[in-house]
Amino acid sequence: MNCRDNGGVTSATAPLDPACSKGLFDLGAIGAGLTFAESLGALATALQAGGAGASAVVQAPPGTGKTTLVPPLLANIANGNTANGNTANGGRDGRGRRPRIVVTQPRRVAARAAARRLAALDGTLLGDRVGYTVRGERQTGPGTLIEFVTPGILLRRLLAEPGLEGIDAVILDEVHERGLETDLLLGMLIEVRELRGDLTLVAMSATLDAPRFAALIGEAAAGNDGGGPAPVVDCPSALFPLEVEWAPASVPRLDERGVARAFLDHVADTAAAEHAAALAAGRDIDALVFVPGAWEVSYIAARLRGRSGAEVLELHGQAGPAEQDRAVSGREPGGAARIIVSTALAESSLTVPGVRLVVDSGLSREPRRDAGRGMSGLVTVSCSRASAEQRAGRAARQGPGTVIRCYDQRAFGAAPAHQSPEIAAADLTGAALLLACWGAPGGRGLALPDAPPQAAMDEAVEVLRELGAVAPDGHATELGKILARVPTDPRLARALLDGAATVGHRTAAEAVALVSGDQRAPGADLTRLVAALRTGRDPGSRRWAEDVRRMESIARQESSGVGPQKSSGVAPAGAVSAAEAIGFVVALAFPDRVARRVPGEGPAQYLLTSGTRAGLPAGSPLSGHDWLGVAEVSRAQGRDAAGTGAVIRSAAPLTADTAEAAARNLLSETLQARFSHGRVSARRERRLGAIVLSSTPVRPSAEEGRAAVARALASEGLATIGWSTAADGLRRRLALLHRELGGSWPDVSEPALLARLDEWLAPELAALAGGASTGGIDLAGPLSRLLPWPEAARLGELVPEALAVPSGSRIRIDYPDAGDTTGRPVVAVKLQECFGWAETPRLADGRVPVLFHLLSPARRPLAVTDDLASFWSGPYAQVRAEMRGRYPRHPWPEDPWTAPATARTKPRS
Repeated sequence: MNCRDNGGVTSATAPLDPACSKGLFDLGAIGAGLTFAESLGALATALQAGGAGASAVVQAPPGTGKTTLVPPLLANIANGNTANGNTANGGRDGRGRRPRIVVTQPRRVAARAAARRLAALDGTLLGDRVGYTVRGERQTGPGTLIEFVTPGILLRRLLAEPGLEGIDAVILDEVHERGLETDLLLGMLIEVRELRGDLTLVAMSATLDAPRFAALIGEAAAGNDGGGPAPVVDCPSALFPLEVEWAPASVPRLDERGVARAFLDHVADTAAAEHAAALAAGRDIDALVFVPGAWEVSYIAARLRGRSGAEVLELHGQAGPAEQDRAVSGREPGGAARIIVSTALAESSLTVPGVRLVVDSGLSREPRRDAGRGMSGLVTVSCSRASAEQRAGRAARQGPGTVIRCYDQRAFGAAPAHQSPEIAAADLTGAALLLACWGAPGGRGLALPDAPPQAAMDEAVEVLRELGAVAPDGHATELGKILARVPTDPRLARALLDGAATVGHRTAAEAVALVSGDQRAPGADLTRLVAALRTGRDPGSRRWAEDVRRMESIARQESSGVGPQKSSGVAPAGAVSAAEAIGFVVALAFPDRVARRVPGEGPAQYLLTSGTRAGLPAGSPLSGHDWLGVAEVSRAQGRDAAGTGAVIRSAAPLTADTAEAAARNLLSETLQARFSHGRVSARRERRLGAIVLSSTPVRPSAEEGRAAVARALASEGLATIGWSTAADGLRRRLALLHRELGGSWPDVSEPALLARLDEWLAPELAALAGGASTGGIDLAGPLSRLLPWPEAARLGELVPEALAVPSGSRIRIDYPDAGDTTGRPVVAVKLQECFGWAETPRLADGRVPVLFHLLSPARRPLAVTDDLASFWSGPYAQVRAEMRGRYPRHPWPEDPWTAPATARTKPRS
């Protein structure tokens, strides 16, 4: 057989004759032993049915081989621009060029590992037919057909070349993780396919949410292929039998400081004991331990090294590339058993060979945004049930395995089903800039899996406006396009360009690479971290140095695009010293996080310009510095938070001059007039955001005084001035008339009176604004200015202050509160003083009966009534029978409505 047999066409999924293999991947050899090989035919058929620019969603559990097999399948299909792939064209498609397939992986270590594995299976050198590109590292060549990249790399390529000319297919792997950049890519690529009908798009998910992505891709492409969801290709699980064990700790997993150390000890001890037991039983296996973050990885790894004879490896984002690659590679021949302690890096996008035991803490780190305090960061939460299942599956990829969950089944059942989409909780500043550059401000018109929260997007756009990165219509300015080309947060990108003019390109690049990187500053001190990185002995030195070189090159290239008129940072009066250069660049990026130590609160409590208070970690070298440029602050409790509810995670020292220069847009000088304790006082304040730099007492102007009084009245009401007994009584009487008669009788409720201050309180307000005290103001007089005339002449008749009773006494009437819409006027009077009244008197032109509280001669309550006639004819008889013996010197007539009233005790006849 030769390549020309059967019309010169060989199936894209069939094993290749060596003579026919030029330009094609041998999927038979690559897929040997991989479960997804059984689904390749279904995927090829689905893509062939869609023709050029087809789309599909692959739903396959971790470990099935989808990441290894789908890219070469698409390369084979694209190789001849036919359904099966033409083998007689020297590895070029029908347009005379080599096919290009781009595959995204959510993490750098996963992109490198996937490329390395596929190249090895293909029998070619890494960087030849298969390569990768991640931040600061590239292994590709002119003959590269499949390139693994991180989502951020592809996003910036899209901005530079929206049509992705020369790319035949894009594969978005691990879409179920709902990373922000992957969600953005999905929406943008769907839009690209509307313009480029020949671009193939495949989304791959490890969980059961594939139909959602299929509907999204299919509906958006309806204009090209007639609508309907994209085809979903399923693959059965590749797992061997898996035993699940529960080993909850006797202590809580989390405490006020985060993950409890006692719980981490439990996880480490469990891993050491179970792995040792497996080895003792003759099972030569490796173990994989899942914890939420890099600090926890290091803590558990250190404890294991003292308790286990196995080789202990760490896998997390702060580890260097060589250390990461070593952890995800298999053992060397004859090598010792291994325990790999990992964050979520090893959860779904990586296969760690040899693992048959998984120990899971059940915790993960997810981004959260605290809009009220202007803080973003990672918080420790229970991992989703989907994540827990994927972690467990790592133990049964290559044979029967065991997962030990260091929590109970109740915690598992209470966990969310899936991880929260990052777009719902993350800081959206970078995403908002990418969308503005793409021409979809705020994501408008883009088919995203979830729309960004409007409040978070509005806040992000406002930050971009302050940077000068977006125009009023929301689209990117020229400066915004420059900032988008810098692979970091837009605020750091702006600081890189602005800071270079003051501290030099190199130092600015060092600061930005430092804050953008994964390294954790010891004691939150960035200056100490940069000193360690400069020595080259720190594990992260090599990557940081590469980032610095790249950032410095960008700064030199792009600085010309940022003219002086656009600069947001101004150099301080003196030169910025080396000791504060890092802090100055950080403050340029995050002026809202410039912080000053709070006097009298110890050396570790700081007030940020945003108004947030935060503490420093105990023992931080930064303690005692008056000013800091803060790069990261997050919510926290415990000693480090110093009672503030937040802790500074990374910062560098500043002086007052450099703090003011970096955050100059937050500088203000205002006169603050206040009305308190009955008087107006004022101070002239100079502020840096929420931080008061100086405060001097001054005499307020009349206008400032009036404004202060108005503010106090608006926030505290008229009680600020105070209601005298007379004023309160008049107000209650007027309120009853307004309620019952309406018309011209004024509304004297609090909101109504505040709305009409100029009509009835203007002279008194002017006096207060001029320095008078509230002690000389009785609101009764001013309130009478609201009386309607001539109706006011009947005020005493309609709502008298006192009621003349038959005994001749005048009894004060207690009117209901001004805000009471149902209350009645009350008269508390001795029963004997009402003798002779056959009917209840009524007020407000007879509309409101008086409510009598009838009292005994000793002024104790006897009855409550607003109907004297009914009382005399009914309950009075019982009252009379009970009271005659108790008060024999007082009259208790049988016919009280005709008997004379008495106010005094009469002698017994």
